[in-house]
Amino acid sequence: MTAQLLLVDPQNDFCDIPGAALPVAGADADLRRVAALVAAAGRRLTDIVVTLDSHAVYGIERPAFWMRPGTGGPATAEPVTPFTAITAQQVRDGVYAPRDPALKTTVLTYLDALEASPKKYTLMVWPTHCVIGTWGHNLHGTLAEALGQWEAASLRTVDKVLKGLNPLTEQYSAVRAEVPVAGDPRTQTNQALVDRIVDFPGLTLIAGQASSHCVAATADDLFAAMDAQRRARVVLLTDGMSPVGGFEAGEQAFLARAADLGVRQMTVAEATALICRD
Repeated sequence: MTAQLLLVDPQNDFCDIPGAALPVAGADADLRRVAALVAAAGRRLTDIVVTLDSHAVYGIERPAFWMRPGTGGPATAEPVTPFTAITAQQVRDGVYAPRDPALKTTVLTYLDALEASPKKYTLMVWPTHCVIGTWGHNLHGTLAEALGQWEAASLRTVDKVLKGLNPLTEQYSAVRAEVPVAGDPRTQTNQALVDRIVDFPGLTLIAGQASSHCVAATADDLFAAMDAQRRARVVLLTDGMSPVGGFEAGEQAFLARAADLGVRQMTVAEATALICRD
């Protein structure tokens, strides 16, 4: 059986390994299992797509963007720590502010749109992670080795899709930013990615990090572009992804939504046996 593999953000900074900026418990083992699948499946995998969370140090979801204004002026401003949730009302009330005061109107417009979106997100300030050019942005080492061997053996290349490049919007999904920025096609719907996944004639396997956030957001957007017959040819690798700590409910809600849509869920071993059985 031929299959396609979609790997969402399988990067060092999301792995529970030394030096990671935003480690997800279980991610290292998840990606080692996926690497073993790639090796075992070989040419039965006819397409592999990898998304890469890709940022600068400065961005709207990063500590460098924000401050807590002090009562004594800019000199008394305090930094904003990771895992701080920021609402539009808090910015209006002066609890938090962008360090660049010229961006206040832009930020409020963004936060209002984010909170009014169907997903009703609240902006989260994350630890600085997946900065382009750093070790943390790189692929998990064992997985990278397996992907390289697959390229050499199959005479194909792994398609790598960068996401999160605009510093004025969040982008959990590889399909589109949470609030697309006018004039920046990087934040608009990546129709080429949607078509590549939706039009694939075989089985699509999905894994990566984290199941509570970027895997869920990417998969949800892809499912919305599929009919029931196509969704039945999608498999979520349940032990090839893990949630961010404290957001386990987000993973469970995602898996429940997928099941309701007819998407299958398997372990990596089960999926490997399925695509290698003939």
